[in-house]
Amino acid sequence: MVAGQMAEVMASAGWRTTAREDAGFAAIVREHQSMVYSIAWHFFRNRALAEEIAQDVFLALFKNLDGIESPGHLEAWLRRTTSNRCIDAWRKKGHKEEIPMEGLPEPSGGMKMGDPILRETLRKMVASLPEQQRMVMVLKYTEDMDPDEIAGMLGMPVRTVWSHLRRGVGMLREKLGRVMES
Repeated sequence: MVAGQMAEVMASAGWRTTAREDAGFAAIVREHQSMVYSIAWHFFRNRALAEEIAQDVFLALFKNLDGIESPGHLEAWLRRTTSNRCIDAWRKKGHKEEIPMEGLPEPSGGMKMGDPILRETLRKMVASLPEQQRMVMVLKYTEDMDPDEIAGMLGMPVRTVWSHLRRGVGMLREKLGRVMES
């Protein structure tokens, strides 16, 4: 079964039974693994932790398949669960700053375009935001979600999402301004 058949699997009457089979669940994972991994990676900037979160989310999905009602519900459930698992993991690890090795360039590899110092400074600034603001920023700017979608997924009012975005961008501008002055 290929990933494009996932919608057909869910549209069929016995989609939960099909999804519990190896091929059906594998199609669901293939269809959504990049989204789940992307949310976790952009939140932590740590490949190992993002992979762990993704694995945990798909295990939880397998256990909770009976509660999924449609393809749209599945995607919303995955985004919300991934966001919650990221925030929970952040709280558990006690805000310890880790420097992932995969973020360092290879000695023989070419450098990416752009200012690497500015890129690293922005990454650290985003990582310093409170977890709710950071998750809202990740969903908005890396997952390209609308504030209405973010509000529904995180279970908060749309105005709160807008406040998190406005405050987060304001904090980043202020911090970046201080860095640029020095």
